[in-house]
Amino acid sequence: MKICIVGTGYVGLVAGTCFAETGNDVICVDSDERKIKTLNKGEIPIYEPGLKELVERNVAKGRLFFTTDLEKSVKASLINFIAVGTPPGEDGSSDLRHVLAVASAIGKAMNGYKVIVDKSTVPVGTADLVREAVAKETKHPFDVVSNPEFLKEGAAIDDFLRPDRVVIGVDNPRVEALMKDVYSPFVRTGHPIIAMDVRSAEMTKYASNALLATKISFMNEIAALCDKVGADVNLVRQGVGSDLRIGHQFLFPGVGYGGSCFPKDIKALVHTAQKCDLNLKILGAVEAVNESQKQLLVDKVKAHFGSDLKGRTFAIWGLAFKPRTDDMREAPAITIINGLLAAGAKVKAYDPQAMEVAHAIFGDRLTLARDEFEAVQGADALLIVTEWNEFREPNFELLAKSLKNPVIFDGRNIYEPAKMAHLGFTYFSIGRPGHKG
Repeated sequence: MKICIVGTGYVGLVAGTCFAETGNDVICVDSDERKIKTLNKGEIPIYEPGLKELVERNVAKGRLFFTTDLEKSVKASLINFIAVGTPPGEDGSSDLRHVLAVASAIGKAMNGYKVIVDKSTVPVGTADLVREAVAKETKHPFDVVSNPEFLKEGAAIDDFLRPDRVVIGVDNPRVEALMKDVYSPFVRTGHPIIAMDVRSAEMTKYASNALLATKISFMNEIAALCDKVGADVNLVRQGVGSDLRIGHQFLFPGVGYGGSCFPKDIKALVHTAQKCDLNLKILGAVEAVNESQKQLLVDKVKAHFGSDLKGRTFAIWGLAFKPRTDDMREAPAITIINGLLAAGAKVKAYDPQAMEVAHAIFGDRLTLARDEFEAVQGADALLIVTEWNEFREPNFELLAKSLKNPVIFDGRNIYEPAKMAHLGFTYFSIGRPGHKG
């Protein structure tokens, strides 16, 4: 199959590479000449485990290409995926300018029948707008498909190659058969390809992310109550998650969710509802809980050290919004660092992958350490913000000696309170009793 992917961001690059891995001829297009030059030199502009090796293999096999020439790429391809960004507007709506501009460009370039696939996360009704934009530019026949992505950053390659499900929104049987053929290599273990109407497919993406975000905020509220009544949220989580109707996933309390999907998608879904004169009360609460949760570690620091943090230095372990990525979009670390700086403190931070991103955000306001132990050297306390595996079993003896005070604020509950007290740490976590060493 000849496939064109417009947009070489996170979704487009992963999708294009994985399609090439199954033998398709894939052209990835981007208007950013510097990014295309970077990709053609074998450099990957994002961090995603396994992606670089997969790109190199498929480029070497002659199945994966990178170019800025959209017209030529569309002419050479039957299926054209739109995978450009849809950033949120000030009112929470999705900005569709890039999507519709690409749709128009595809229409102008068409030299025959084409399938145009919305891979970007877009609100309900976008396929209609794409169809209108293409129809203004061409008389050639075409079909528009909604094919939302469900990739987890840090596990995107495995998610694409072995998906839980593939959702395709179509309005004619011919396109349904074609899309099922494209995705058939990825569902050989029996996971379903679910075909539905286009608007239902567009809604499925938002509903999925909104429900996952709701589980996170719900558990964070339960953690807050556990703090008040003396319960252990970790034990509560195990008891709740053992119910097969609920499950264990996304029940881990912490400092809130971030990233490019949950915050943006909830805002967009709420905005869509408002346009329909509908108030989604639950999702409004989910968003409010998450914003307050990002401030929680700063509140705990001030409760322990006082509200004036001048003259104090705090170490941060973890900057990305989750492990196995360098993505800091909407990351809790940003709110936490800004809160500490606003209170007069200095901050030293370390993250295995997000250092360059953090420097672009904070500049000289933040000291970036070469490793986790340089970050804690002489600090008044350690704040754990991202649960990278390498932070789970550090040299606790060295950690205690490196800190000015053996105090840890664990925003991801990666240590056991009793163990930390035994090791001499004053330890604060989320929804579990604090312990003083």
